[in-house]
Amino acid sequence: MIKMTNVTKQYGDFAAVKKLSLTVNQAEFLVVLGPSGCGKSTLLRLINKMIERDEGEIQVGGVNIDELKGEELRKTIGYVIQSIGLFPHMDVKKNIGIVPHLLKWEENKINKRVDEMLLLVGLETEVYKNKRPNELSGGEAQRIGVARAIASDPEILLMDEPFGAVDPINRLRLQKEFRKIQRKLKKTVVFVTHDIDEALLLADRICIMNQGEILQIATPEKMLLHPKNDFVKEFFKGEGILTILSRKLAVDYAEPTILVGEPLDENATLRDVLTEMLLRGEEMITLINGSISWEKILKIAGSEINEF
Repeated sequence: MIKMTNVTKQYGDFAAVKKLSLTVNQAEFLVVLGPSGCGKSTLLRLINKMIERDEGEIQVGGVNIDELKGEELRKTIGYVIQSIGLFPHMDVKKNIGIVPHLLKWEENKINKRVDEMLLLVGLETEVYKNKRPNELSGGEAQRIGVARAIASDPEILLMDEPFGAVDPINRLRLQKEFRKIQRKLKKTVVFVTHDIDEALLLADRICIMNQGEILQIATPEKMLLHPKNDFVKEFFKGEGILTILSRKLAVDYAEPTILVGEPLDENATLRDVLTEMLLRGEEMITLINGSISWEKILKIAGSEINEF
C-alpha cells in the first residue's frame, strides 16, 4: 500500500530522514515510534507530499507519487494531527463533509455520510452536527477530527500524535475505540507517537526511529522480547511479558466452561484477568463467552516467549 525506498530529506546540513526504506501493508496499523525530532512527522509529510524528498522513491497504492499532484494525492489520504485543525467558522457537519464536498459528492450523500461518521465515532448526530468547534470538548473535537479524516473513505490514514492533547482517561478510551474502527473498516494506518504505551496498544507493527533512521520494524511482541540494538532495548526498558498480555483480549482465549459470577467486560485483556485473579485469590475467571484459567494464561505467556 505504501512503499518508501532509500528516502532522504535534507534541511541544509541536517538530514531529517536518511536513506529510509519502509513498506506498509494494506489494512496494517503501523505505529512510528521514537523520541522528539527523530523524523516521525517528516515521514508522514513525505508520504502525502506536503514536503518533497531529496532522494529516493515513494509509492502509494503502487503508484509513484511523482506522477500525482500533491492536492490530488491528499484528497485520497486521511490526515489527523494533534492540534485537530477543525475550521472554527464551520459547524461539525461542514467540517466532516469538507473533503467529500471537494470531491464533488452530491449534498444528500454528504449529509448521509456525516451522520454515519458521527455514529461511528460515538457522537449523536442531532446533538453534534450543528455545533461549532469552540463548543466541543477536547475528546469530542478529536473524534470529529477522526470522522473528518475518514469521511471520504480513504484507503490510508496518516495520524500525527492525534490524541496527544487529550486527558489520560479520554485518551485511552479514544485509542481503544479507534483501534476497533480501524479493524472494522480495514484502513491502512500510519500513526506517529512518542508514547510507548500507545504504540503497544495500537500497533500491528512498530517502526522505531532515531536521528532520522529506522532502527527496527517488528511486532510489539518481537520488539519487546528481541530488541535489535541497545537503543531499542533501552527505549522499551521495563516492558515485558505483562505488556504482551495487555495486548490480548481474554475473550479470544476463553474456554467453554461456564462459571457462576459476574463476567469481566468484553474488552478485558489477559493482563486484566491476571490482576483480577490475584485480587480475588481465584484460579479461574468468568468471561462473557466462557472462562479462563490461571494455567491457560501461563501457557499463553510461555508460548509467546518461545515463539519469539
